[in-house]
Amino acid sequence: MISVETLSTLLSIGETELIEELIIALLASPQFALFFEKFPGLKKALLRDVPRWKAEINAELKATPVPEMLSQEFQLFQRVQLLSHHEFNHQLSDTLDTLDRLPSPFIEEANRLLHHTEAHQLSSAQHTLFLQRWRLSLTLQTLTLNEQLLEQQRERLIAELQQRMALSGQLAPLLSDDDEAAAGRLWDMSKSSLQHGDYELMLQYGDFLAQQPELMKLAQQLGRSREAKSVPSKEAPMEAFHHLVHEPDAVPEEVSGIHQSDDVLRLLPPELAALSISELELEFYRRLVEKRLLTYKLQGDAWHEKVTMRPVSHQQHEEQPRGPFIVCVDTSGSMGGFNERCAKAFCLALLKVALADRRRCYIMLFAHDVIGYELTGDDGLEQAIRFLSQRFRGGTDLAACLSSVVKRMAGTIWQEADAVIVSDFIAQRLPEEVISAIKQRQRHHQQRFHAVAMSTHGKPGILRIFDHIWRFDTGMKSRLLRHWRR
Repeated sequence: MISVETLSTLLSIGETELIEELIIALLASPQFALFFEKFPGLKKALLRDVPRWKAEINAELKATPVPEMLSQEFQLFQRVQLLSHHEFNHQLSDTLDTLDRLPSPFIEEANRLLHHTEAHQLSSAQHTLFLQRWRLSLTLQTLTLNEQLLEQQRERLIAELQQRMALSGQLAPLLSDDDEAAAGRLWDMSKSSLQHGDYELMLQYGDFLAQQPELMKLAQQLGRSREAKSVPSKEAPMEAFHHLVHEPDAVPEEVSGIHQSDDVLRLLPPELAALSISELELEFYRRLVEKRLLTYKLQGDAWHEKVTMRPVSHQQHEEQPRGPFIVCVDTSGSMGGFNERCAKAFCLALLKVALADRRRCYIMLFAHDVIGYELTGDDGLEQAIRFLSQRFRGGTDLAACLSSVVKRMAGTIWQEADAVIVSDFIAQRLPEEVISAIKQRQRHHQQRFHAVAMSTHGKPGILRIFDHIWRFDTGMKSRLLRHWRR
């Protein structure tokens, strides 16, 4: 059984051109034009998928078998094409019977070609015309089959893109705005098979985040790059140093003395006089061969660029890399209500920062147990919805959560991670081994631990271990003050 691609190749049908035309027509449709105009940040991300679409359609054509009747007719055509003129006329009746049994669309035209011939015997020219018309019929059948398959692929692609455009278009104002990097990652994550009701919860928390701009500002401050670090000169690598030096040059500019050479153009007058005396002529040529003639010495001075290797002598300031976020969210009962909504909205704000900075964002919920969600993976939107659907109730096992964070930070891909603990920090005292492990990560690995305190009643002894403490008081007085300032 041959594939559609093989048949198209044998009949010299350009499938690549057909696929190109399909993609161009699809992107030129009004719905895509409107989408590109409304979300220019998503446009480039969508266009990056075009090669993948072409590859998928081409793979589908390769894997799709040709219908049995068309395959048999093509194989018959290949056999008949190899026959000599005499053998072709001898087997013509059997060929027509086979075409009739299949049945082939070409049978009617074949009978018309034989209508004015005697005893079904074709001349050489008629033989060639018969095969040309038959090939044309096969080409038309293959083109029709290609169009049917491409139409199916077009419908599948439109359905997929409509779903992804609806999802990314709804979430773009929440997670990407006009940021191209964030829009690209959001488009990649939109492959999730989510319906409008599924991500409606994200939109609700997005509206709540818009009502609490201080949370978004806090996430942006926390997500800023680390301070620049200085590299001492003794640790700096060798670098090429370019400088100009004043050196003698071979370009003749002025007389700088007399020396011995074979330069006959710069001979001194006594040497020229010796050449004119026949008794001294042989001596002149001997001294010429030995390069001992007295001549003027001409030279010039010029500046040349000289390259030397030397250590970097200045202080090199480098921006530290932006690592992933490991966000630990307290889901105890004391974090319910308004605190819960703020914590979830703050995680969405961190997700937006992570998408824009191409960082990973991993959420860990802790109460009596620790549950993790990878929000920036391929199924990140599904994971985010699961996280937002969680309810905050239970105790606060902060020690278990921090132990899990330290263990994760030891992994290769989390070496530059920032840990963010979102809690009211009304919890039991931390064990010494947990405190020691955190200090070791801070001291030897330069990993940072942030506390986002949502209560003024957090225990100072717990907060003391963090590098930074970001306060967002959710008490009624603070909420009213923030509302009044807005």
